[in-house]
Amino acid sequence: MGRFSVPVPRSRAGRIATGSLLIGGGMLGFLPVLGFWMVPLGLVVLSHDLALVRRRRRRFEVWWRRRYPTVTSPDENGPDSKGPGVA
Repeated sequence: MGRFSVPVPRSRAGRIATGSLLIGGGMLGFLPVLGFWMVPLGLVVLSHDLALVRRRRRRFEVWWRRRYPTVTSPDENGPDSKGPGVA
């Protein structure tokens, strides 16, 4: 995800368990420690192993790029770039 790297479990079962727990905790987002931010994070973790979630994530990424073409991540143009086509 952009410039961030978060370690996830190496085993498939561990990733599925982690993603499911994040989504389950996100459903309890009204509680003080848990939050609704956990749902999208859980979906990203699950997208590594589940084809249905992966397809939905990719469709969202394509939609996002078409909707907001000026928003680019730092990795696409390099750290010193000022944007596409700008010298």
